[in-house]
Amino acid sequence: MQGLGVRDSPVRKVITVTTYGFICSVPCLLCVAASYGLTDEQKEFQKVAFDFAANEMAPHMAEWDQKEIFPVETMRKAAELGFGGIYVQPDVGGSGLSRLDTSIIFEALSTGCVSTTAYISIHNMCAWMIDTFGNTEQREKFCPDLCTMEKFASYCLTEPGSGSDAASLLTTAQRKGDHYILNGSKAFISGGGDTDVYVVMCRTGGKGAKGISCLVVEKGTPGLSFGKKEKKVGWNSQPTRAVIFEDCAVPVTNRLGEEGQGFNIAMKGLNGGRINIASCSLGAAHASVELARDHLLVRKQFGETLSNNQFLQFKLAEMATRLVASRLMVREAATALQEGRRDAVSLCSMAKLFATDECFNICNQALQMHGGYGYLKDYAVQQFVRDIRVHQILEGTNEVMRMIISRNLLTES
Repeated sequence: MQGLGVRDSPVRKVITVTTYGFICSVPCLLCVAASYGLTDEQKEFQKVAFDFAANEMAPHMAEWDQKEIFPVETMRKAAELGFGGIYVQPDVGGSGLSRLDTSIIFEALSTGCVSTTAYISIHNMCAWMIDTFGNTEQREKFCPDLCTMEKFASYCLTEPGSGSDAASLLTTAQRKGDHYILNGSKAFISGGGDTDVYVVMCRTGGKGAKGISCLVVEKGTPGLSFGKKEKKVGWNSQPTRAVIFEDCAVPVTNRLGEEGQGFNIAMKGLNGGRINIASCSLGAAHASVELARDHLLVRKQFGETLSNNQFLQFKLAEMATRLVASRLMVREAATALQEGRRDAVSLCSMAKLFATDECFNICNQALQMHGGYGYLKDYAVQQFVRDIRVHQILEGTNEVMRMIISRNLLTES
């Protein structure tokens, strides 16, 4: 957990902002500073994450996107700082931090590369699921290598015919002796084909959520194969493929929990995943506010800088306000989830809905403020827009978030 427990270094006084081709450090904009309300320890590992984003991620963000590079070695460097199993227990190699701590780290890392950070967040979710729902043998087998990122993980729930209606999944796992025989396919799997461990939701029983179980499938298992690498609008530093099972034999000892508990395991993983992905949106929005502010200060039109235009001043103020509001909501939801509060599921859904919508709007407005330059791939703002657009779709679409929130409101006694 090197890097997360440092207490004697000075608190960072600048936030690093990325543009393509160079990194510049500007005075921290106090009204949107990400460190307000944090403990000294949280400020220290936030600094570690900001520094890593600036030095190890931001300089390569454009290249990873354009060449579709999965930055394995960079992620392993992140794991050396404790970012491979942030909320996994220390006895199996994790950092043992809270959900709030995790949100702080993912927000900071995303200022350097949203796409890579989003994959790291999914990997962390998978490691947590094994740590939380696995037995001692499973935890000791899988978690240490996941926490060091010697091995990488993928989450396999979505199928070609079951997206938002996840409980209708069709991938089957028939038990034969001491193995399950898997048949079916999963769609849009982050890391698919390049990762080593697949946390798979499959049907071992009847229809509906209660017939679903969770199996850990290891790369190289006979019958496991992958579709073509998808061409995506964003998230290009992580590969996305279909994961295909054809008479794929998986040991019963790789089942997490009991038969029929898989859907519950999947949803508990997603509650945290929604906080994680919302946190990645915060980082993109924060970087975009900084980029927009810098552009307004130097770009001249009609004989003066754009920063003197009151309409743009007001737009920038609205962007900063929405960023801070989103951050507060995400951090409150993270705290609720950590504490196991009754309102945690609804708050996670609210935070994911609000933050991913608002942060996309912030990034999009930042692009608009750049004018034609914002549409060029020489400028980082367009990549932030492309990378966080999908956050309104995955980990449960924002329409499903509305369903969860309204259901809670209408069924409370």
